[in-house]
Amino acid sequence: MSYVLIPVLVIMMVLVVISLVKGIAAFMQSTREDLERPESAGPSEMQLKQNKMMYARIMYQGIAIVVVAILLFASR
Repeated sequence: MSYVLIPVLVIMMVLVVISLVKGIAAFMQSTREDLERPESAGPSEMQLKQNKMMYARIMYQGIAIVVVAILLFASR
C-alpha cells in the first residue's frame, strides 16, 4: 500500500509547490492600479487567480495530510 501512497504524496507535494509559485507569480503581476482600485470595481483578474491558486494549494496540502495519516496508520 505504501508503494502507491508514497508517489501520491510526492505528486501532492509537487502540486503544492506549483500552485504556490503560480500564486506568487500572480501576486507579482498585480499592478499598483489593482491595489488602488475602488472596492466597488470588484476583484481583478490577477486577484481571482491568486485566490484560485490559494484554494488549490490548500486542497493539495489537505490531500497530502490525509495521505500521510493513512501511511502512519498503515505502518502500525
